[in-house]
Amino acid sequence: MSLKGKLLCVGQTDTGKVREHNEDTIAYDSELGLLVLADGMGGYNAGEVASGIAVKTIVNLVRESLEQQDLSLDDRGSGLSRTGIILRDAIQRANKIIYQTARSQPNCEGMGTTVVAALLYDNRVSIAHVGDSRLYRLRGGQIEQLTLDHSLLQELVDRGFYSPEEAQRASNKNYVTRALGVEANVDVELQELPAHKGEMFLLCSDGLSDMVEDDDMGITVATFGANLNTVAQHLVQLANENGGKDNISVVLAQVLDSFPARRGIFDRILKWFS
Repeated sequence: MSLKGKLLCVGQTDTGKVREHNEDTIAYDSELGLLVLADGMGGYNAGEVASGIAVKTIVNLVRESLEQQDLSLDDRGSGLSRTGIILRDAIQRANKIIYQTARSQPNCEGMGTTVVAALLYDNRVSIAHVGDSRLYRLRGGQIEQLTLDHSLLQELVDRGFYSPEEAQRASNKNYVTRALGVEANVDVELQELPAHKGEMFLLCSDGLSDMVEDDDMGITVATFGANLNTVAQHLVQLANENGGKDNISVVLAQVLDSFPARRGIFDRILKWFS
């Protein structure tokens, strides 16, 4: 599986104006179609350890699984694609490693991390997340948040206590209800959508989404979209100009062309009878 020439990816991470350390970790591989962003939490440098473990584990396991597994086989029980299952399983494995490390290393006690990841294959995107790091889709000049935060504030919005507009201005944004490393097992939220030429996907930590309105993100992409590096730099700059109260991380991916999976005649014949 290679998306060479089909996907353009960039990423940027910044400490911000207030924090002393950057506890975010990002990674992307345009040929694999993999994008990962984690926002760590914990005392000392433990948040950085947690996010680093998460991203390294996910990248390594996804790369290994993509080389070994038949991606054309979907899971009949869940209806999930093979790539979606690979992504979910990698995140759950990362959770176990972080949880065990936090329990065995005193300086890592209480550490955890959010994560949001995307894996593109066969003209679709599998999206997985835990916590309040987000993924947006940009197409036709419109920006749309595809993930819903696992946070107390989002639960209050869901129950009608806040409108989305009021939530944007609320002060209790950062209490997450789900994170990697907190418990032995974690529920990974997974969705799968078609991916089309010209679309752009934006992964970000709450250091961006808390500081920059969604509409301003969309305007930035529309203005500088011809150069993804400039988009990433400007988004980080906007967050810092608005206060930079947290670490700021973004990963951007633009679909340059359709990327259908290559299938031989034997695979197509099998699908006729399945």
